[in-house]
Amino acid sequence: MILVSACLAGFNCRFDGSSKPNDKIIQLIKDGKAIPVCPEQLAGLATPRKATEQRSDGRILSEDSEDFTAEFQKGAEEVLAICKQFGCTKAILKSKSPSCGSGQVFDGSFTSTLTDGYGVTAKLLKENGIEVISESDLLI
Repeated sequence: MILVSACLAGFNCRFDGSSKPNDKIIQLIKDGKAIPVCPEQLAGLATPRKATEQRSDGRILSEDSEDFTAEFQKGAEEVLAICKQFGCTKAILKSKSPSCGSGQVFDGSFTSTLTDGYGVTAKLLKENGIEVISESDLLI
């Protein structure tokens, strides 16, 4: 089973209340091969919500410096529990996100600057042996 970011499946769960539908992801779900999740919603955060970025120290902050690190960690742990329950060995997550980013995330300056790294959920999944890729890496 593959775990996928719910926003890529067309669910309006991004910080601004939008989605980023991906036809390949949607088909995986229709075929019963993938499970959509949103770490932020699993952590109890509202949609829409304040935009956040990951700072170099790992904290997740909004532009006005409100700290959401604990919520993002909780969401990551919930996603890991779902992966374990359903035997997910791979995750296709939304690029650049402070939760789901794989390989690059926004740097915390709110200037659309990218830096090498992983979102909180992507990092936890990788640390637990789950292959993590972004939708831009999708070659199914």
